[in-house]
Amino acid sequence: MDLNRKRMNAGITAEDNRSELSAGSTVTLEITAYGSEGQGIARHNGMAVFVPGAICGETVEAEIKKAAPSFAEAKLQKILRPSAERVIPPCPHYAECGGCDILHMSYAEQLRMKRETVRSAMERIGGFRGIEVLPCIGADKPEHYRNKAVFQFANAEKTNKKNLRQVLSGYYEQKSHKLVPVETCMIQNEEAMTAKRIVAEWANLFDIRAFDEKQKSGTLRQLMVRRTEGGTMAAIVTTGALPHSDELVSMLRRGLPSLASCIHGINRNPRDPGIGSKTELLFGSAELAETVCGLKFNVGAHSFLQVNPEQTQKLYLAAANALNLTANDDVADVFCGIGTISLLLAQRARSVLGIEAVPPAVKDARRNAKLNNIKNAEFICENAETALPRLVAEGKRFSAILLDPPRRGAEKPALDAIVNSGAERIAYVSCNPATLARDCKILAAAGYAPMSVQPVDMFPMTHHVETVCLLSKLKSTQHIEVEVKMDELDLTDAEKKATYQEIKDYVLEHSGLKVSSLYIAQIKQKCGIIERENYDKPKSEDAKQPQCPPEKEKAIKEALRHFGMI
Repeated sequence: MDLNRKRMNAGITAEDNRSELSAGSTVTLEITAYGSEGQGIARHNGMAVFVPGAICGETVEAEIKKAAPSFAEAKLQKILRPSAERVIPPCPHYAECGGCDILHMSYAEQLRMKRETVRSAMERIGGFRGIEVLPCIGADKPEHYRNKAVFQFANAEKTNKKNLRQVLSGYYEQKSHKLVPVETCMIQNEEAMTAKRIVAEWANLFDIRAFDEKQKSGTLRQLMVRRTEGGTMAAIVTTGALPHSDELVSMLRRGLPSLASCIHGINRNPRDPGIGSKTELLFGSAELAETVCGLKFNVGAHSFLQVNPEQTQKLYLAAANALNLTANDDVADVFCGIGTISLLLAQRARSVLGIEAVPPAVKDARRNAKLNNIKNAEFICENAETALPRLVAEGKRFSAILLDPPRRGAEKPALDAIVNSGAERIAYVSCNPATLARDCKILAAAGYAPMSVQPVDMFPMTHHVETVCLLSKLKSTQHIEVEVKMDELDLTDAEKKATYQEIKDYVLEHSGLKVSSLYIAQIKQKCGIIERENYDKPKSEDAKQPQCPPEKEKAIKEALRHFGMI
């Protein structure tokens, strides 16, 4: 991996003095900053050391677990001087579960950390020195806020008194597929936990085995529970036919009075965590009613809906208010999903065009527009990378754009088309501060300036944060100096997980295959880990790059999963 990119990711300059740290050594550290995943960051002779579980202002003793040329990762061993913001994690599963990773912080410190994460990304990756980031909008109720839960299943290692291996349910450990059985969860709703318990009881009652990834055997894979104002949906995912389905529905109806929908999905792909394309309605309705910002929506098992209803309203209103729309505005909602923000904007603008690449989502968006009797919103099913350039070429112009891309951010063709659209204002809604900063840097170089940056705590007790950034087009007499270097645009959380050589070594050891850096870069790009544009780029326009063979692609992806990069 390029050394300069790692230095940037850790905030290290070329002038820093470094000393070698070796795995297994113990060091005393002063925590002075936060990393992109909420880890504490200390400096040891100029080298950045990431310490999960540490809080700014603390003095800690930590064991070095991994030492790279420009950074190190350490395990917290002892807190020598604790922060006043440190609290005892109120969850018994905190040490193992991969969900709530900042329970050791007071809620006030969580909000401060998230604000700092966004500010650091905008300065370090975006190059916006001294940019003001508003205080993170916190939740009135930071516990039991989720309207959706996904539970995993596994077979117990030991048999019970009846010589049977019980089915256990819970979450995966962080960056692994090792199950952590849980009976309580401080961010899930009561209905979700009840449904989880009932499904596990049903599986054990009828001796239904959980799917075992290593043995490639078993039936039960996961349970998705969604709660809305219309009731509770339980979606059971298996590898094939669902035995004793009538008994399952009966047990759920008895134990969960709010049950309004029970769905069975078949997913035989061990690498696909979803419900599966083939579903069957076992009970009730295939969709649930929900209200967001005063608008009605029908939500199915596959629909995307933000998981925190209270904070969703704050996020969407922050985005809509940032655009300051009038009846003369024509708006594009890029990556519009089922139209939740589109329909909110349509109440304020002359017209809204929603762009979404997922056909079922576009179908839902059109139905939701009819449900709310909104006639000035249209939706097209097309990739933003092709739709925006086409629309601009056809003469379509927008005065404002709402941009809400996935974690990987927006692709360069989409950003170019946004610039060419003539939009005066862009509200960028992001769940990834790194790609937000990267894309804002590109837009700034094209004449847009960040006017406000508003973090919203959509996911209390975790390091994740949503951000609304308003960018405004500068007049011709104004300018903003931002130097765009393609080397700096691929700074993702995954970048510090493994070097190219480590990936090569893993692939060789586990598959016997030798892979090149070019092949690794190609697969990382496929997986959304953006590579810099000029990496091994052919010098001739007519030159053809060799493409990674399928068997090597499979081996590289396995390595990326091993290192927690995908």
